[in-house]
Amino acid sequence: MSVGQQRGSFQQEETEFEDRVIHINRCAKVVKGGRRFSFAAIVVVGDRKGQVGVGLGKAGEVPEAIKKAGKQAKKNLIKVPLEGTSIPHEILGHFGASRVLMKPAPEGTGIIASSSVRAILEVAGIKNILTKSIRRDNPHNVVRATLDGLKNLRTFGEIAQGRGKTVAEIL
Repeated sequence: MSVGQQRGSFQQEETEFEDRVIHINRCAKVVKGGRRFSFAAIVVVGDRKGQVGVGLGKAGEVPEAIKKAGKQAKKNLIKVPLEGTSIPHEILGHFGASRVLMKPAPEGTGIIASSSVRAILEVAGIKNILTKSIRRDNPHNVVRATLDGLKNLRTFGEIAQGRGKTVAEIL
């Protein structure tokens, strides 16, 4: 395989991920001549098939910060177990003072969530879910709490295997 073919397949792999900007924060540093601005961006990346990752990028320009966050998000991918178009069971994700409650929903419900949680769930491939952001609404912590909840999800097969039983015995 030549170098061009390898590069082409790598490019193909990159484009299968969809990325969304969740939040951009402008930070100002006061210096002698005035204010210096820098930007921090939170970006979520996913393939709509159960893989999702979140990254934080900081730079002097917004596009640069988004690019850095996207690269970091691709490094931090996690696999989310899906049960059809929803999640297998109810879960509460924690991070800092933020809590995000996620409940499976029947077909046709859609994604009922805040903007930052919605972005994560959409790129993960979840189409029907009920969520509630509890306590704090800081975008950094809400995003991390959502990821914590998705990371702790388990399928009925994994639970049955851990208990040494069949899925039918559990259900």
